[in-house]
Amino acid sequence: MGGVAAAPHMTISDIDRLIQFLAKLPGLGPRSARRAALHLLKKRDSLMQPLARALDDAAANIRSCAICGNLDTADPCAICSDPRRDASIICVVADVADLWALERAAAHKGRYHVLGGTLSALDGIGPEQLNIAGLVRRAGEPGVKEVILATGATVDGQTTAHYIADRLAGSNVTISRLAHGVPVGGELDYLDDGTLTAALKARRPV
Repeated sequence: MGGVAAAPHMTISDIDRLIQFLAKLPGLGPRSARRAALHLLKKRDSLMQPLARALDDAAANIRSCAICGNLDTADPCAICSDPRRDASIICVVADVADLWALERAAAHKGRYHVLGGTLSALDGIGPEQLNIAGLVRRAGEPGVKEVILATGATVDGQTTAHYIADRLAGSNVTISRLAHGVPVGGELDYLDDGTLTAALKARRPV
């Protein structure tokens, strides 16, 4: 028949364990995890085993940058070590995913600082759980001129940005925020009220 036979050493519990771990990944529920597991088993040599080796290598070699919190195989990371980056500007992001998004857009030529999340009273995340103290220290270093608060436009993101702005109020740096508003190519009719309000407040002369 056309089914995929499990290898003799792989029991049902092994398959269930694989599915359970896959289901923990963002965007994968139990059904998607089952499909992903079956796909991996069908492509054992070309995908599953190389993936397992890549995961082992990543677990062994990737670490958090002691300066900015980025993930890299080197510490300091490639961005912090790059002399071409503008060390006078620090862009503050909540997570490494946000850093990667800005790097993908090639929109920022300075350095970064990863907070490790956002303030959230609901989830019990306060300033002590985030890398805010490290940011305050970096902002006080000679040569730092601007701190860009690139947290999201969510309630928690805005709260975090306001808190950091207050903590840096006495420092000798310019504090700026990302503009929020109409995306490039966006039609006004499709935007929500909050985005339109933010766009109007962030308007600038032409």
